[in-house]
Amino acid sequence: MAKPAVRSESPTRDRYTLPELPYDVSALEPHYAARIVELHHDGHHAAYVKALNETLARLEESRARDEYESIVGLEKSLAFNLSGHVLHSLFWTNLSPDGGDRPQGALAEAIDEFFGSFARLREHLTRATTTVQGSGWGALAWEPLGRRLVVEQIYDHQGNIGSGSLPLLVIDAWEHAYYLQFQTNKAAYVESLWNVLNWPDVARRFDRVQDYTLV
Repeated sequence: MAKPAVRSESPTRDRYTLPELPYDVSALEPHYAARIVELHHDGHHAAYVKALNETLARLEESRARDEYESIVGLEKSLAFNLSGHVLHSLFWTNLSPDGGDRPQGALAEAIDEFFGSFARLREHLTRATTTVQGSGWGALAWEPLGRRLVVEQIYDHQGNIGSGSLPLLVIDAWEHAYYLQFQTNKAAYVESLWNVLNWPDVARRFDRVQDYTLV
């Protein structure tokens, strides 16, 4: 049986690009090694962006040909690589050579409301990040339906997260994020990152999500 004619569709272009780091690769030392930042950004994050654009091109071709035999794999690839790109893009801005300390203003008040204190949030997020089974992330997120802050575990790059929740602060718990510097000591890596967390960046994101409604 002849295959259907390919319908014309706008040419494929890169929908996503690798963001530039907002600081030099060595700016987070000694808390986060320059070589890890370089490999993590230029290697791992770049690979997710490349695979994401390739997946979009394959989906575009499938639509044009009305051929959906590979749809399950392509949709999984889209979710995995898009989520990886989003989370890494947040991760780089969540870090700063001027970071550390603790949040201020409305974000600090919300943390006290939903977690009891900053110390309790810190312990909760640390434990959530260090106990992810396999590869994943810890996240401080805004849940818009209940309008509350929550701590969530993310497995691989997606899943085990409330639908519609918006990540504000993410900590990468994949081995490639820390092994070169901290080896198997994930807890030491997470503890070190608290010294460079960019709370003004998290606060700006928190302010923006207040206008978002899910339903």
